[in-house]
Amino acid sequence: MIYIKIVNSLVSDMFGFSLILNEFNSMIVVTGAAGFIGSCLVSRLNHEGINDIVIVDDFSKTEKTNNYKDKKYKGAVERSQFVNWFKEHAKEITCVFHIGARTDTTEFNKSIFDELNVNYTKDIWKVCTENGISLIYASSAATYGLGEYGYDDDETKIPLLKPLNPYGDSKNDFDIWALGQAKDGKCPPHWHGFKFFNVYGPNEYHKARMASVIFHSFNQIKDKGFVKLFRSHNPKYSDGGQLRDFVYVKDLVDVLFFTYKNQIKNGIYNLGSGKARTFLDLAKATFKALDKEPNIEFIDTPIDIRDKYQYFTEANMNKLVAQGYNKPFTSLEEGVKDYVQNYLSKKSYY
Repeated sequence: MIYIKIVNSLVSDMFGFSLILNEFNSMIVVTGAAGFIGSCLVSRLNHEGINDIVIVDDFSKTEKTNNYKDKKYKGAVERSQFVNWFKEHAKEITCVFHIGARTDTTEFNKSIFDELNVNYTKDIWKVCTENGISLIYASSAATYGLGEYGYDDDETKIPLLKPLNPYGDSKNDFDIWALGQAKDGKCPPHWHGFKFFNVYGPNEYHKARMASVIFHSFNQIKDKGFVKLFRSHNPKYSDGGQLRDFVYVKDLVDVLFFTYKNQIKNGIYNLGSGKARTFLDLAKATFKALDKEPNIEFIDTPIDIRDKYQYFTEANMNKLVAQGYNKPFTSLEEGVKDYVQNYLSKKSYY
């Protein structure tokens, strides 16, 4: 499916779409635009008055329709047809935000990740390179594995990293490939990969099991009056004391927009809050946002993920700060409060 949205009408004519796009010379593409982070990015761009956007996703998944139905954009392209469309319309595009990916960490079919995360992204990179188009893409903190080499976005360490699942492998495989291409001068004029840490916030209603712990905590409290957290199986950490870098999606898209507006150094960057917090902190913040007393139970971490469980992640954000990004990140308490009170409780979207 390829179509153009003009006000409230749809024109399902590929050639007509081309003619309309030729009226613009500064179109932005956002892949994964029907998903959690991608839809929030489109909203962020809209807030800046940027509506000349082509959104890309699998639009057959109707559970994601509310994420983008009220956004402003010029056209929409099905994910399966995007690369061919992009080759034909590259001259009308100035920047691609490649946010779309297969993100299911419980999927272990490597071929799926090779197709959707590695090869698909390589195709986008090549078109951007050949046509001088800026590329900002989503990598992942899942590339760090158990953190044997720390959580610094030092590009010399990237080939050493040991992700814990095929999803993390796919993101790291592409990062390594991108660095090799850049070393050979085969890269977009401006390119930036961002290792997203534990992102939470509005527009993740459709994510089911893969939604943030805050989303699940909210629903458990509303339905049962308590929250279940994984018990620690590591003597270094107390129950609920496992630490993660939770980053509010509004902060994340602020960074992406900053990168779009500023010609920072090409490369791969961390994107987290820079401060690790416990799951106990997260649960207590959710109860507080609902004006309820904490009621927390602990359950064993499932055997199938126990040996792959990260007990600590924290983004070193110095590299991005050195490029001029100085906006403070939202605290966990304030982020949870905004998310719970202004979105989850109202079932609203960003």
